[in-house]
Amino acid sequence: MIFRWFESLIDAFKEPEDGMPPDSVWRFYVFYLRQVWPVFAAAIVVGFGVAIVEVAMFGFIGRIVDLAKGAPAADFFARHGRELLWMVLVTLVARPVLILLHDLLVNQAIVPNLTSRIRWQNHRYVIRQSLGFFQNDYAGRIANRIMQTAGSLRESAVQIVDAIWYVTIYTGSALVMFAHADVWLAAPLLLWLVLYVITLAYFVPRTKERSWKQSEARSRLMGRIVDGYSNILTLKLFAHTRREEAYVAEAMGEQIQRMRSMTRLTTAMDATISALNGLLIVGTSALAVWLWSQGRVTVGAIALSTGLVIRIHNMSGWIMWVVNGIFENVGTVQDGLETIARPRLVQDRPDAVPLQVNRGGVRFEDIHFHYGKKGGVIAGLDLAVRPGEKIGLVGPSGAGKSTLVNVLLRLYDLEDGRILIDGQDIAGVQQESLRSQIGVVTQDTSLLHRSIRDNLLYGRPDATEEDIREAVRKARADEFIPQLVDGEGRTGYDAHVGERGVKLSGGQRQRIAIARVLLKDAPILILDEATSALDSEAEAAIQDSLELLMRGKTVIAIAHRLSTIARMDRLVVMDKGHVVESGTHAELIARDGLYARLWKRQTGGFVAAEDDAALA
Repeated sequence: MIFRWFESLIDAFKEPEDGMPPDSVWRFYVFYLRQVWPVFAAAIVVGFGVAIVEVAMFGFIGRIVDLAKGAPAADFFARHGRELLWMVLVTLVARPVLILLHDLLVNQAIVPNLTSRIRWQNHRYVIRQSLGFFQNDYAGRIANRIMQTAGSLRESAVQIVDAIWYVTIYTGSALVMFAHADVWLAAPLLLWLVLYVITLAYFVPRTKERSWKQSEARSRLMGRIVDGYSNILTLKLFAHTRREEAYVAEAMGEQIQRMRSMTRLTTAMDATISALNGLLIVGTSALAVWLWSQGRVTVGAIALSTGLVIRIHNMSGWIMWVVNGIFENVGTVQDGLETIARPRLVQDRPDAVPLQVNRGGVRFEDIHFHYGKKGGVIAGLDLAVRPGEKIGLVGPSGAGKSTLVNVLLRLYDLEDGRILIDGQDIAGVQQESLRSQIGVVTQDTSLLHRSIRDNLLYGRPDATEEDIREAVRKARADEFIPQLVDGEGRTGYDAHVGERGVKLSGGQRQRIAIARVLLKDAPILILDEATSALDSEAEAAIQDSLELLMRGKTVIAIAHRLSTIARMDRLVVMDKGHVVESGTHAELIARDGLYARLWKRQTGGFVAAEDDAALA
């Protein structure tokens, strides 16, 4: 019961503020710790109590020695029973209770929940980044930074709290106790403290810098490893295992060098602190014995000072490792900020409203987009697609066909111009509502490494089992789904498809994609080389499904197979970011332009092999 209560103090899934996390390390820490400040404040107070009790116990040792020396053994307990009972209560009751509270706050409330909250909020922010964000980085490195940053922030925050109290209480109390016995007894500790601070001031900044570089190298290594695993088929098809090993070895070599640089610093720091601690123990003990020989301090003061400096010696080594860990974690957080604290390039406006699609008309008005490059990908394009019209986009590679689809989906924001759907500027509507009204079947269908059923429900999460099976039947996917078995023995709709759907053939993935879009039943449909993964027989088998899929919808199809293009109401020919021709197949052939030149190379109803790339 007590565990559950402490575990409920922090909600791991609290909705974050909808904005970019701070991009500086200090403000990043404050941003997340401020959300759980009552629990952290309680941990700080309890930590203070634990440190006070620990120091008091060393005072008890010196006090007991002095009491035993000054009182006859026979009536020792009678004369000092109350004081001894107080020492027992502090040691047997107060100390365990305070340590238990500290552990409950840290281990039950902070460690699992704060870590998970930071990961959850960072994930929610990053997953809403633009498509370009993910295309410009390794998926493995992004995931690695999300996971590591949270743990490092929590760990360093807890370590800082514990370290501050132990250093402050131990050294402060020791100085007071030593000075109370004899002011000269505090001199070695004061000297040690000055040298200890100088040592920290030298090593800590270097530790932070090298930790950041080490974390950066580790993230790069993780990215390369995951990149290879994600593209394992390409690696094997091109027989480049050794090349891939060399690629990873290069990053691993850099990571080793960064780690060696870090461990050299750690070894030097540890050796320096050990030498200082030796001086502290010898200096304090020798001075205490000399002062006792002069009659200036008691035997209890010798026991107290010797025991306390030995404890400080052990603590200083721990503090140094903690400080090293703190700045290693700070370096990891700093590395994570490079991925997490970046502005979203595509965002909804504050006044964005849901898109309402009644008819499905689409207009591109003088649009410009260049992917940040000089020169035009799309420059000044105008195109109107009537409600319910089915158009086919044709043109050479780089003409801007896929880019046109990307900006319609608002995967990127336009640089100029506007796109209207039923008269509504898509720049002013919510992205989620825009994409919910558009169904997409792409050339390279990517499925989630989940069950067939889960992948289908992406089309419509509230679909019934009957809806799913009907969509599967229409897509002709019912021919293979019942026979599927995954590595863990799951079958049919429960079988998992592997990362990006690698356990299925291209044709099978495409049929799942078509079934998913059939379930979605959006009023606007985009087919981006939707049948290119199918052979002629498989394509013919699902043509009826495509016809059904397109029925009653506004359709924009990028295709070079005539079987798809011939079914379009109008063909739009693009070149260098412009619409250069528009009309039916017969009209374009008669015009003898770019489309006619491409057509002349066709045989057997398909674009010639050498033109496949040009028409993609």
